Amino acid sequence: MKILVTGCAGFIGSHVSEALLKRGDTVIGVDNLNGYYSVHIKLGNIDILRKYPNFSLRVEDIRDTEAISEEKPDRVIHLASMAGVRCSLENPSLYEQVNIGGFIHILEEIRKNNVQHIVYASSSSVYGLNKKVPFSESDPITSCNSPYACSKMAMELYARTYYQLYNISNIGLRFFTVYGPRGRPDMAPHKFMKAIMTRSKFQKFGDGTSSRDYTYIDDIVAGVVAALDNDKGVECNIYNLGNSKPITLNGFIGLCEKVSGEKAIYDQIENQLGDVPHTYADIEKAQADLGYAPRTSLEDGLRKLHASLQIC
Repeated sequence: MKILVTGCAGFIGSHVSEALLKRGDTVIGVDNLNGYYSVHIKLGNIDILRKYPNFSLRVEDIRDTEAISEEKPDRVIHLASMAGVRCSLENPSLYEQVNIGGFIHILEEIRKNNVQHIVYASSSSVYGLNKKVPFSESDPITSCNSPYACSKMAMELYARTYYQLYNISNIGLRFFTVYGPRGRPDMAPHKFMKAIMTRSKFQKFGDGTSSRDYTYIDDIVAGVVAALDNDKGVECNIYNLGNSKPITLNGFIGLCEKVSGEKAIYDQIENQLGDVPHTYADIEKAQADLGYAPRTSLEDGLRKLHASLQIC
């Protein structure tokens, strides 16, 4: 297949693109190489993808790209977005323009060019302050806690609307705290592990009783590819992709210490505006429809992350 992948230079996008390239698909990558985090990291990801002859890159913005009209892909994986809860508090309009406006532009290009199917990235952040755990796709979404979360919820609404109006087949994936080699440096797994390895101080938010459902990148990639292939012919749906084994922040830091063999040094500060207390994925629906089955334990995943940071 010819697959267009937006956000191909990012953490998840580069891993998904590489998996598709390895199995023989043609991948057209679209990325604007923005500076949310180091462009050097993103260019390193592109260097990996350029080793495959079936890859090509278009350095373009999802808000005005004509890649779909010009490349005529069979299917689209839309992973490009402005990321980060805290950054969205500082610049909510940018998240509206890129995440919502950019997605509408992609959907319009898909509509005009009769693309078969789109898989897009949503987020566990949409569950916000929901108290019922584990989070299920059927739970009411009433307490998004950041502009970032709101932008992802809006994307889901637009996807359903375009299905209703134009019969555009789509699957949205709510990712739960993805980590692993080539991970985003602003996220806790990468940031904490690197700080502990180098005996540097980091900030710990809250008393450590908050919890997250950390999901290893290979398991996320498997879920994305399964949603792309869509063997059961899902026409419009949302799925959680998580590990379904949450751990407290204190437990997570302790596991990083165990894996690295070093003690964590941190300042404890108050919880940050926009944070949520817990995430925990109910993955039964993804298991049933996508054959999703996470295989990597948190300890094993952190060991792989640790090894990749040692190389760096």
